[in-house]
Amino acid sequence: MDDLKLIELYFQRDEQAIRETDAKYGKLCHSIAYNILKNHEDSEECVNDTYVGIWNAIPPVKPNNFTSFICKITRNLSLKYLEFSTRKKRSPDILVSLDELAAILPDERYSPDVSDEETGKLISNFLRHQKEDARNVFLRKYYFFDSIEEIANRYAFTESKVKNMLFYTRNKLKDYLIKEGVEL
Repeated sequence: MDDLKLIELYFQRDEQAIRETDAKYGKLCHSIAYNILKNHEDSEECVNDTYVGIWNAIPPVKPNNFTSFICKITRNLSLKYLEFSTRKKRSPDILVSLDELAAILPDERYSPDVSDEETGKLISNFLRHQKEDARNVFLRKYYFFDSIEEIANRYAFTESKVKNMLFYTRNKLKDYLIKEGVEL
């Protein structure tokens, strides 16, 4: 079923929409949640919460890109779940990924007037102007939280190449943000 028909089912409040969403996007959602939580049961719970979130958001929201909409909900719910889970359940890979980005993103103490939404728009604009490989690797690492090994396998790169691409892209992003007047 195509996304427009799925969205229409949500607008009609037809529960078939959830079953169709699960059939089409269940594996993707579970993959995103598992990459963050590293636990199948917790991931399944987040995926189920994703469907509830979609049900509650549509209507009134009519997403232009349903796949991105679902991924964003799954990712945000998974990160919230990770935040509230016990310390020993947290994945060190996720914490390292977040720490890497924190080093180049604005600090509220120095840039209180820069909102998360503005920062997100700047990052999106920056990524639109990067080579496709660099953009894909950056998104797989910092949005989907894939491991270096998973990214290398996905794009047939060496792990060293992936690490270098991430390093250079982070540095370019930092320079871009500074050029845009964001204090880091």
